[in-house]
Amino acid sequence: MRAAPRAAALADGLALVAFVLVGAAEHGEGLALGALVRTGLPLLSAWAVVALAVGTYRRVGLASLALTWAIAVPLGLLVRSAIRGGPWGRGLLVFGGVAMGFTALFLLAARLALLAAGALRARRARVGS
Repeated sequence: MRAAPRAAALADGLALVAFVLVGAAEHGEGLALGALVRTGLPLLSAWAVVALAVGTYRRVGLASLALTWAIAVPLGLLVRSAIRGGPWGRGLLVFGGVAMGFTALFLLAARLALLAAGALRARRARVGS
């Protein structure tokens, strides 16, 4: 069972926003709009550009998700560092590793929730028929 393209795009976007919100809260930035924009906008923009380029939502699946994640998250982090003035060097590598791991967890959780919701709807439709 595959998720619908719009639902997958929404789930991915919400997962990335959740990652940004948790990260901001964890680093004492709270929910300040400026901090969220400086961190979230580069990530979401990179995701949108890469997803469009690789066709992430033309054929929704783990392969297209993984490819988009592997390109967009590092690109978004580089743009974020350029805007915020760092981190660079070792700090960027550490931040990048943590961000790659947690964005993967958030994205996979969102996609699994989406698939579970679809399976539940399909089951209810079969039972109700």
